[in-house]
Amino acid sequence: MCGRFVITSSPAAIRAAFDYGEQPNFPAQHNIAPTQPVGVVLVEQGARHFRLMRWGFIPSWVKDPHTFTLVINARAETVREKPAFRNAIRRRRCLIPADGYYEWHTVGNQKYPYFIYPRAGSPIGFAGIAETWSGPNGEEVDTVAIVTAAAKGELAMLHHRVPVTVQPEDFARWLDCASVNANEAATLMIAPAEGQFAWHRVSRDVNRVGNDDARLTLPLSEQQIADEAPAPKAKPAPRKQILPDDDRQGSLF
Repeated sequence: MCGRFVITSSPAAIRAAFDYGEQPNFPAQHNIAPTQPVGVVLVEQGARHFRLMRWGFIPSWVKDPHTFTLVINARAETVREKPAFRNAIRRRRCLIPADGYYEWHTVGNQKYPYFIYPRAGSPIGFAGIAETWSGPNGEEVDTVAIVTAAAKGELAMLHHRVPVTVQPEDFARWLDCASVNANEAATLMIAPAEGQFAWHRVSRDVNRVGNDDARLTLPLSEQQIADEAPAPKAKPAPRKQILPDDDRQGSLF
């Protein structure tokens, strides 16, 4: 899955990579979390545009979004069939620019965060689907979810799901909802190629949404990893043997 991600490239670099007309100015973000506004690239009237949308998908038919489960990911295997997503995968496919994401690896009852990033060092585009929710009082909220696929290869050792990363040469096909139908777009909803990403363990400070600075993506040292390891469980004290009355105190006679 994908529950937090990072965007650290400059606005100019993101604009060059995704080729949209707007010139938004946004700061580096090292801990983007669900319900926050995220940058999205989509095609409107034949041209690519940059938009801000709420990360947390709300289907158009939902009456009260406060009672609807927070949906941040859509599974590639079912996105074309599920009522919540099938309209968006046909008509509002989009890309979410990023420079990496976090995943939590479970060992026993402990979860350890890892930062996963492209080896090439260039921005990546997560496959996304968008929907605009309209309220009874005329309010509108643009929302988005990230498409995920079953993990393969080494990434599967960290987590069984990964965000779908669309390759730059496939951006146009993914975004072209007018000419490329959902079944054709489904060929792009796959796990990344082996070796495309690298990763390292990071501090549990990323668990707090309020933390947002460059140190969150830095690898932990061996000493820091050792310091975060759970303390070994104390061995229970040996049970004191209760002797029969005749044996509790020695007798000379």
